[in-house]
Amino acid sequence: MKPSVYVETSVISYLTARPSRDLVVAAHQQLTADWWELALPRLDGYVSTIVLEEISRGDAQAAQKRVGFV
Repeated sequence: MKPSVYVETSVISYLTARPSRDLVVAAHQQLTADWWELALPRLDGYVSTIVLEEISRGDAQAAQKRVGFV
């Protein structure tokens, strides 16, 4: 049985956002992408219905990209 992890909205936002020019934000984005690729496959990730609602809002293309990751 894999450990489970709750993935909240900011993780998905960092993962799918355009690369930032702010160095701290860019570092968060890279760490998130690395975690998503390397750690998440070893875990049972889940999101709540609230997260699904939040990532579905806003720009239609961006929302579609966010939802596509979950």
